[in-house]
Amino acid sequence: MGRFQVISITDAAAARIREIVATREGAHGIRVGIKKGGCAGMEYTVDLVTEPSPKDDHVEHNGAHVYVAPEAALFLLGTEMDFEVTRLRTGFVFNNPNQSSACGCGESVELKPADLKALAEARAQSTV
Repeated sequence: MGRFQVISITDAAAARIREIVATREGAHGIRVGIKKGGCAGMEYTVDLVTEPSPKDDHVEHNGAHVYVAPEAALFLLGTEMDFEVTRLRTGFVFNNPNQSSACGCGESVELKPADLKALAEARAQSTV
């Protein structure tokens, strides 16, 4: 059984995270969270991590480290984190199965929490 991961990270997102960390002294990775705001109710947050918190869920892919804030884990369970460059925007994209709707600008989303039992079971299996 593989290690439990709240989110998965694409190769493109991992490459961008490594670029960001390489240019910031003392950076370990990034922390993904959520906050109330925007027209649809929630926004994703991405912050630089200089001191990882033991409460965060830690995900590593291709040398890129992502920490998920504990209060966001239920909302991000099963999410794929990607990085895209388009004519309109450049940034991280979250393909989230818990997202019930998004606003037109794509910056704000409506999220429903995943089943707490599913999260607990997935974490329990990863310790086996």
